[in-house]
Amino acid sequence: MARLAYRFAMMSPRVTAATIEAQSFPELARQFDVRAVPHTVVNQARSVVGAVPEGHLLAEILRALNGKK
Repeated sequence: MARLAYRFAMMSPRVTAATIEAQSFPELARQFDVRAVPHTVVNQARSVVGAVPEGHLLAEILRALNGKK
């Protein structure tokens, strides 16, 4: 999932990506309710848990960019 997020970030200036190790940053893990990995957070508002198809992650990113819940 991280590679996919980074690919989207390279294709659009509106998307950035960062990889965080949940065990190394437990406060962030709690803040975003990370209980399983991969756990992708989009704009601190949307979450995608698990390995999902590219289209699903792209749809979540587009919803976040358009301000949709």
